[in-house]
Amino acid sequence: MPPIPENKACAGLVRLRPVVVTVMLALAGLTARGQGPIGQFQDSGDVGSPALTGTTAYNPVTQMYALSAGGTNMWADRDEFQFAWRKLSGDFILQAQIAFVGAGVDPHRKAGLIIRSTLEADSTYADAVIHGDGLTSLQFRKTKGAATEQIESSVKGADVVQIERHGSTYAMSVANFGQPFTTSQVADLELGDDVFVGLALCSHNPAVVERAMFSNVRIIRPAADNFRPYRDYIGSVLEVLDVATGHRQTLWTSQQPFEAPNWTRDGALIVNTSGTDAGWRGRLHRFDLATRQSTAIDTGERIRNNNDHVLSPAGKTLAISDQSLPGVGSTIYTLPVTGGAPKRITTLAPSYMHGWSPDARWLVYTGGRTPGQGQPQNLDIYVIASDGSGQEKRLTTAPGVDDGPEYSRDGKYIYFNSSRSGLMQIWRMAPDGSNQEQVTNDSFNNWFPHVSPDGQSIMMISFPKEIDPADHPYYKRVYLRVMPVGGGPPKVVAYVYGGQGTINVPSWSPDGRMVAFVSNTGPY
Repeated sequence: MPPIPENKACAGLVRLRPVVVTVMLALAGLTARGQGPIGQFQDSGDVGSPALTGTTAYNPVTQMYALSAGGTNMWADRDEFQFAWRKLSGDFILQAQIAFVGAGVDPHRKAGLIIRSTLEADSTYADAVIHGDGLTSLQFRKTKGAATEQIESSVKGADVVQIERHGSTYAMSVANFGQPFTTSQVADLELGDDVFVGLALCSHNPAVVERAMFSNVRIIRPAADNFRPYRDYIGSVLEVLDVATGHRQTLWTSQQPFEAPNWTRDGALIVNTSGTDAGWRGRLHRFDLATRQSTAIDTGERIRNNNDHVLSPAGKTLAISDQSLPGVGSTIYTLPVTGGAPKRITTLAPSYMHGWSPDARWLVYTGGRTPGQGQPQNLDIYVIASDGSGQEKRLTTAPGVDDGPEYSRDGKYIYFNSSRSGLMQIWRMAPDGSNQEQVTNDSFNNWFPHVSPDGQSIMMISFPKEIDPADHPYYKRVYLRVMPVGGGPPKVVAYVYGGQGTINVPSWSPDGRMVAFVSNTGPY
C-alpha cells in the first residue's frame, strides 16, 4: 500500500463525493492495461472482439476500477464486453459498488460481476448485472453456446452488487446503498471448478463506448462449512469506512487473524491479535496510519488479551480485558496507551471491557456473575470506578444477554445490546441503570452500539435473524449500520463478511468521519 502522506488521524484516507469521484477518475489520466495484473485481478481485456476496444484502469489511492467498453450485448448465445478477471476455484464471494459514468446511450448497457468457465464468447457463465434503465438481474448460460437465461431482481436501480458461489449454486445479492441485500439464486449450474471471475462492462451498442466505476471491490474466500469456531481461523483485513459515502479502503491484511480496531488520537489503530501463533495470539498491536507498520504494545504479564479494549476519553489510558491469570477468567486492567504495567481493576470474572464515562471516572463493562450460568447464557452490565476503588455495581438484571455497553457523549445514557425482547436489539438506560428502554426493533440481531464523537449517531453491527441472538459469531454476512442517536431507521453503510471482532470496540476516527473495522477472508 502507498504511504499516507501526513501523520494525522484521517490524513490520506480519501473522502469521496460523487462529483469529485467522476471528475477525478475520468480526467486523472490513469494508465489502462490491456494485459497483465491490475489491482486484485490478473488480467483484463475484451471478450468476444467488440468493434470498439475497452479498457480497465485501477487507482491504487482510491482503490477503484474504471472500465470502458463497447460490445453488442451480454446475452443470447454469445457476449461482447470488457472483463477484468482472475482465476479462482472453490467457493468465493465477489462484491462491488457500481456506478455508470454519464447518462449513457443505450438503456440496456450492463455493468456487473461475472463468473465464466472460459474467455470464449459463448462460454457458460453466471453474472450479477445492473442495467442503464435500473433493471438488475442474475444472468446465466447453462451450456456452451446456449441462450442466456435470467432472474430479475425486485430491486430497481441497485448500485451494491454481490455474487457468490457455493458449490454449483450461484447467488446474486443486490441493494440500493443504505438498504439490506435482496438475494436471488440459481442452483445446479456447472461452470467447472476453475473459473474466471471479475468485473464486466458492456455498452449494448457496438458503435458506443460506455464507462463505469467499480468501488469497494472485494474478493472473499469464506470459511469452510465445517470450520470450528475459536479453533479454526481465516485471515483478516483492516479497513476504514467513510461513513458519509460508504467508500472503504483496505489498510492491512494478514493470514494471522486480528480483531477490534480502536482509533487512537495520534493516528493509529490498536487491534487485538487472535491467531493460533503462540507469539501472536492475545497480544495488542498498534497499526500506525502514517507508516502502515504494526508493532506490539507492551502489556507486561497480561498477554492473553481479549478483543475488548477501550481508550480513555483523553486517549492516554487503555483499559483491556485479559485472561492470563490461571483459573480466573477475563479481568479488566488499565495501562498507559503506549504500554506499561497493567493495573487490575475488577476482582470478579468474567469481565469484558466496553466503555469509559465521559469524565473518565467510571468503566462500564459486561460481566457474568450468575452461578452456573456463564457466558453467553447470562450476561449483565456493570460499572466500577476507573481507579479500581470501591465495589462494582450491577445495572441490568434481565434474563439472557446484556452486552456492549457504551456511554453517550454527554454521559446521560449508557447504550447497550440486549436479547431480552427476543432478537438482540439496541437499548439504553440512565447511568444508574434506571429507565431502560429499547432503541431498535427490527429483524436483525444488533450488537455493539458505538456513539460517534459528535454524539449524534450510533454505529452497530447487524447479524441475520437466523443467528442465535446470544451469539456474535465469526465469518458471517453482516452489515455495519448507522442510525441517529435519538432513534430512527438504521442505514447500511458497509456490506461485510465478518462478525466477531469486526467492531467489538469503539472505532470512530477522532473527527467522526470514519470508522475502522475488520473483515475476513481466506487466501485466494
